[in-house]
Amino acid sequence: MKLFYTLFILAFFCILKTNAQSQVSTNLPIIKVNTNGNVIYDEPKILADLEIINNGSSTNNSTDKPNIYAGKVGIEYRGSTSQDLFPKKPFGLELWVDSTQKSRKVALLGMPEESDWVLNATYNDKTLMRDVLSYDLANRMGRYATRTRYCELMLNNQYHGLYILMEKIKRDKNRVDVSSLKTTDNSGDDVTGGYILKIDKTEGSISRSWRTNVTNGLQKFTIPIQIEYPKMADITDAQFNYIKDYVTEFETSLLSTDFKNSKAKWRDLIDLDSFIDYFLITEFTKNVDGYRLSTYFYKDKNSKGGKLKMGPAWDYNLAFGNAYYHEGYLTSGWQYKVNDLAILAKDVNFLSPNWWEQFAQDSTFKYRVANRWGVLRNKVLSTERINNWIDSTAKVLQPAMERNNNRWTGVLGKSVWPNYYVGATYQDELNWMKEWIRQRSIWLDGQFKAWVTPLANENEISREFALKVFPNPYESETTIEYIVAKKGKAKISIYDFMGRLINVVINEEKNANTHQIKINNEALQSGTYIIDYQLDEIPAGRVKMIKK
Repeated sequence: MKLFYTLFILAFFCILKTNAQSQVSTNLPIIKVNTNGNVIYDEPKILADLEIINNGSSTNNSTDKPNIYAGKVGIEYRGSTSQDLFPKKPFGLELWVDSTQKSRKVALLGMPEESDWVLNATYNDKTLMRDVLSYDLANRMGRYATRTRYCELMLNNQYHGLYILMEKIKRDKNRVDVSSLKTTDNSGDDVTGGYILKIDKTEGSISRSWRTNVTNGLQKFTIPIQIEYPKMADITDAQFNYIKDYVTEFETSLLSTDFKNSKAKWRDLIDLDSFIDYFLITEFTKNVDGYRLSTYFYKDKNSKGGKLKMGPAWDYNLAFGNAYYHEGYLTSGWQYKVNDLAILAKDVNFLSPNWWEQFAQDSTFKYRVANRWGVLRNKVLSTERINNWIDSTAKVLQPAMERNNNRWTGVLGKSVWPNYYVGATYQDELNWMKEWIRQRSIWLDGQFKAWVTPLANENEISREFALKVFPNPYESETTIEYIVAKKGKAKISIYDFMGRLINVVINEEKNANTHQIKINNEALQSGTYIIDYQLDEIPAGRVKMIKK
């Protein structure tokens, strides 16, 4: 038996070596790692040599001299499921000055300088695009998400496949740009930021955390909220208590019975726009881990804004229909309701906080989400633009994908956990993802259209809303009248009936009074529009306007 096992192992490595090239010529950057005979572990990092080759528009050859980086690196396996289940493993890299393991910051492949980097394998995403596409969307939405570069990896002089070099989520002026916290920052404005927090598995680096309650009907559970920054060895008790109390105050207000009140405390504690964008990218991608794993949020000092912000987006390899469980493959359904499915499947270790279900009951959140969706669907989330991105990226990756699939022959055309769809070819995988995105977009269009349905009494001023339009319908000119009960910043916007922003009519401070604006816009085509009025970012009115 022992002899059989030994022969099996030898045969396995012979197959791997047969599939592995010792040289490569590519249009992508080449990363070469040599561990000098040492074995890579989960942790700690081991010393290795790192070379990076990128000749710009010219072809890169593994025999070329390194022109981006040549030096020492600490390397380890990273990830949880991806490390345990898959033969093609992701790596964590830390650039080192020398064998003393002192870190050094270097700008790599057009990305800002840092010492910590990730080589992402995305073994179970056969398109190798889901993470990169999601981060691209987040960046185009105006939110920081990790920068990425496709590259090909040579490990110990053998071809190891197509990888994604990407930034690690980290406090840095070019990454999550929050203030540095020193151990002496324990009071006043000093203690108020910056912090990076996450909802995630607890494997990997141990961090300080507390548990918060999650309810589902009569069932009660708890989940950990972990502090990613400052690290466990550095955070003080005063800092831990401050951020815990801040998040708890937000949760308590949001989950209270009067959370819909325009003066509810939670509205002052968070940057609502960041929560809206995070909600939209998670729902658009229907990331099966969305809200409950790899979910980051952060807070800077009060003197620098100081509100709790969602993001960055992270870990979307199981998005866009790439999971058979928790209905991740369906183009319909809300991801924010994932707890219902997770609890039914007894997956109670990884639940979402109740925040998102509560947000979805708040009228302010709903119509601002719907309006933002309309704006994004015009450009960033346009199906045509996304399809073009996928096609152009596939064209660049094609030669490398062929090498990758030859190296890792157990991927293409075979089911890899937790794939729902298995295509026979790479193009099949791309086509299926594109069609999934198209159908998901249509479903969300319908849902968000309902979220911007005007008030029942659209054309008259009511007890709650200080806004009216007259005449309405109109042919050439109409008047918007709005009431400012207390001096504040008034913002009036015109949206089409799908929630796409047409024009911001006014966005300035106004004294308490009744104000009027004449609308004579020949650019507006005949149709139905929504006039949205906010005062100091609080909803003050919304009516339907019809141009004949």
